[in-house]
Amino acid sequence: MKPILSTEYSIFFKEDAYQRLNNYLTENKTSKVFILVDENTREFCLPTLRKKLNDNIIFEIIEIKEGEVHKNIKTCVEVWKTLTKFEADRKSILINLGGGMVSDLGGFVASTYKRGIRFINIPTTLLSMVDASVGSKTGVDLDNLKNLVGLFSDPEMVLIDTSYLNTLKEREMRSGIAEVIKYGLTFDDNLLVKVKKYKWKVNNDLNDIIYRSIIIKNDVVLKDFKEKNLRKVLNFGHTAGHAIESYFLNHSTLPSLTHGEAIAIGMVIEAYISHKIYNFPIDELESLKSYIQKTFGRILIPQENYDDILKLMKHDKKNSDGNINYILLKNVADFVIDGRAPLSLVIDGFNYYNS
Repeated sequence: MKPILSTEYSIFFKEDAYQRLNNYLTENKTSKVFILVDENTREFCLPTLRKKLNDNIIFEIIEIKEGEVHKNIKTCVEVWKTLTKFEADRKSILINLGGGMVSDLGGFVASTYKRGIRFINIPTTLLSMVDASVGSKTGVDLDNLKNLVGLFSDPEMVLIDTSYLNTLKEREMRSGIAEVIKYGLTFDDNLLVKVKKYKWKVNNDLNDIIYRSIIIKNDVVLKDFKEKNLRKVLNFGHTAGHAIESYFLNHSTLPSLTHGEAIAIGMVIEAYISHKIYNFPIDELESLKSYIQKTFGRILIPQENYDDILKLMKHDKKNSDGNINYILLKNVADFVIDGRAPLSLVIDGFNYYNS
């Protein structure tokens, strides 16, 4: 696959990616190499990366705990202290080997340590390949608010190797598909059709899905790097979805949700709002709901939690002037930026999803 040129970096694929990585680490004046992993990627993904790195490349491993619950400033402090312990300087580089949590947090840590050291993203989940590792967003959660602290910062490169996906459980693969559905609904009907036929295998169909998803996201980022307008579209389903994810994450009596599962719920809710306000076709809405609940299961949102979830939605980064803003749809690939909806209609959306 041809490399994809982004803002100040490129996205490389398969064996070409490792050749580019080795050349970069050998030819650039890199004083120390650090690889950030979580407990899972240290066990399942690091051995692959070790084999791909040239023997003359020496590196240190920094391990953090797995899971969104650890994507916070406390974990950042631990990584900053470890970098200091190993005398990292401004010519050091941090390789983020992991899913969205690792790339988001690792990019933020690198971009702020000594006012910025270089970093490289090697995503190991489907979600991070099609979304989190591309686009130069870094950040961590603040209490139960998603990605509230962060900045825009380019990696040196992004490496896509789909062999890492063979280490994932099917639930994690499904989580990544939610972001692909988002790209299909907002930009590409053909991608949406292809996703609905996908059979959960690491094969050429998946390679094509990943490549097309990255192309879509990258095209948007190049047009609106700082998310002033068009890039907001990439948050379809996220206004409701992030709030649901945060609320479920912080209440042990509720089932744990992956990011993709929460965003999938959010897309159904926001598609329902779109139908009521902009006449998003009912057959598309019903098809989306059916596919989401068949793929992810029907995860009940308890009615007694509606108000608390709505309160979390008020902290969404797209909001302005005290208003909750949504990405809404008139049709597939026909969107409205900064859409508004009364809270009563959002609650109806919750009820529609639950029904």
